[in-house]
Amino acid sequence: MSKKTSTLPNMLLALVVIAVVAAGALAAVYALTKDPIEKEQQRIRQEAIQKVLPNFKGEIKQESVLASQGDKQEITVNLAYNADGSLFGAAVETYTDKAFDGKFTIMVGFDAEGNTIGTSVIKASETPGLGDKIKTDEFAGQFKNKDKRINPKASSFDLKVVKDGGEVDAITAATISSRAFCDAVNRAAKGYDKVLKKKGVTK
Repeated sequence: MSKKTSTLPNMLLALVVIAVVAAGALAAVYALTKDPIEKEQQRIRQEAIQKVLPNFKGEIKQESVLASQGDKQEITVNLAYNADGSLFGAAVETYTDKAFDGKFTIMVGFDAEGNTIGTSVIKASETPGLGDKIKTDEFAGQFKNKDKRINPKASSFDLKVVKDGGEVDAITAATISSRAFCDAVNRAAKGYDKVLKKKGVTK
């Protein structure tokens, strides 16, 4: 029997066929998982909004804004309106790119005056047992009810960890994650303030 000789054209053809089949499989998987993933992400966001705006029953209107000069990504300000059209506050989906694992996303609730109501972690991959304590009430609870007596204007909202001259107790052995959380909260406050100014609403 003669042995079939592999040629460059045959090898290239085989690679092309494999690539086409792999691309088709990936496209099929993406199509099957796209909607479920989007629905799950939307569910997580809705739960986060409900957590940071407890007892709110009105209408939500979204605004996207670059919170600070130099930011490359917009944040989403979910403006919350009461049934009579008055402003209840906002749930701001914000982020930080200063996290130990690079980036995480949180939701921050504010009342109509710009005071914080609460926070909820949407997506984070910080170190288990250390940085992931940003999700605990012990740490996140420090950001509740920060008002104008501490932060006279939302535009100058500046929560920092104690080491940086602020009032937030950092998580032991996870100062980077703690600082990143502060960065995300401050970005949320700036974005909320910016949206209200654009709409001519004063706090």
